Amino acid sequence: MQPGSNTITTVVKKGAVFGVVAVFLAMVGIVEALHQRLVITGVISLGQAILLFTGLGAGFVMVRRTAGSRAVMILQGTVVGAITGAMLGGLVLLGQAVNLRNVFPNASPALYGILTVEQGPSTGAILLIIAGALSGLAGAGIALLPQSVRRPVFAGTAAALVLSLFQELLQLMLQGEGLPTRVRDFLYVEGPSQVGALTVFALVALANILNSRRRARVVQVPGARRTGRAITLVVLFILLLLLSPIVGGSFVAQVLVVVGLYTLMGLGLNLEVGLAGLLDLGFVAFFAIGAYTVGLLISEGPLGIAHWSFWAAVPVAVVFTLIAGVIFGLPILGIRGDYLAIATLGFGEITRLLVASDFLRSWLGGSQGMLEIPKPVIAGFELSGPEHLFYLTLASSALVVYVAWRLQHSRLGRAWMAIREDEDVAQALGVNLVAVKLLAYGLGAAFAGVAGAIFAVMVGSVFPHSFQLLISINVLALIIVGGIGSNPGVVVGALALVGLPELLREVGEFRFLVYGAVLVAMMLLRPEGLWPAAAIRRELHEEEPEAVTREAIELAEAKEPNP
Repeated sequence: MQPGSNTITTVVKKGAVFGVVAVFLAMVGIVEALHQRLVITGVISLGQAILLFTGLGAGFVMVRRTAGSRAVMILQGTVVGAITGAMLGGLVLLGQAVNLRNVFPNASPALYGILTVEQGPSTGAILLIIAGALSGLAGAGIALLPQSVRRPVFAGTAAALVLSLFQELLQLMLQGEGLPTRVRDFLYVEGPSQVGALTVFALVALANILNSRRRARVVQVPGARRTGRAITLVVLFILLLLLSPIVGGSFVAQVLVVVGLYTLMGLGLNLEVGLAGLLDLGFVAFFAIGAYTVGLLISEGPLGIAHWSFWAAVPVAVVFTLIAGVIFGLPILGIRGDYLAIATLGFGEITRLLVASDFLRSWLGGSQGMLEIPKPVIAGFELSGPEHLFYLTLASSALVVYVAWRLQHSRLGRAWMAIREDEDVAQALGVNLVAVKLLAYGLGAAFAGVAGAIFAVMVGSVFPHSFQLLISINVLALIIVGGIGSNPGVVVGALALVGLPELLREVGEFRFLVYGAVLVAMMLLRPEGLWPAAAIRRELHEEEPEAVTREAIELAEAKEPNP
């Protein structure tokens, strides 16, 4: 087969793939559902922007994956985009000839009107091909831009999308007299205004350019300056956290409380999975034990046994969950790999069924749950609203982060990492596998117990259905996305996988489709996580020793003087 035919086949295949993606997005209802949300008022909706980005992605990927002259690559990107648009045009023509709603309920006249811009099927199909070709051309052009130009474009576009996706939240935060109201009126009309979106795009792009130039000028930053900048960033991040409930209101505070609970659980599971290499799919059991322990000790209902204060009950809940973690670890000490995952999964399900059973109904309330759990009180002030509970969650998370950091860099942490790499070698070097594993299970469970205690007082009741397997899976997923073995990665993963979906609830069930797509993309593009541990980063990105040696030899030979 000739090289030219190979290129044509590649172009057709990539165009077909992106065309299928565009048709899929239209047929599952995403385009129609998001059409009501404007990216730029009077210009483009979010549903149309998704299809536009599909064509842009087709041209961009085609250029990045092929080689040749600029003219040829631009032509290939244009053709790929045209094929993507042609498949959408074919969908419109097919939908007019055949009633697809019997199989695809979302194949409605409203969808066809969005795709064709209300221009009719024939004209609309031609417009889709033209729009696909132009978007593919633009994607190819962006791919050929130097990185110094491409990054500001991406940053500005992302900022404009944020302005659209979170417009209700941003408008709520900009309520008030004076400057906030004027900023809101400048940025939004029905949706983001044309001038507002362009201004945000320009400001963010300019900030990205200035930051890149600053980095280019600084060849080597002294250690003191680097430390000072790190401290400044940490202080700014803390101030942002402290002010977020005040600026964002109760909804943002509630979301951040949930993020904090998952952070606490993630830090505990990170000790087991990230440091010790002990896969645990029943981690939600410790979360439940902490919640039920606090509920029993402080509940004012008939199931309360002590009527303690929250502050007295939390240490007891931590001790109970720590003991439960040790007891849970005893029968599975000799299990490894997939068998360990199945065993821990069974423990989590057993715990959930026990608290829901009639056997413990008189103690734990069974399926009716445990009610009348009071809010924490400190110095006569009740922490009732999410804004108050946020600061409790933040303080607990900060304390647990510090403890986890100290554990990770202690002798025990090094022992955990040793058994993660190879249990047999670790044991040969003198590591007590039984004690080290039990400590991982116990301490990890204690962190989850703190989260369960806060959850109980936040909701005011505890029910068995609140502790499903999905919680354990979500905690494991946020560790992987954030970076296995990295404490900052746990926080970033919780914000990405818990905070963002909560803030995007207004886009309905499609946020879970985005959630799954992000997980797949993360594993393909950044398998080490958003904020990986240094060891994991080295394992995945360190060059091969042979390659390094060969490059060093070639460099040395090049520097030798000619005879």
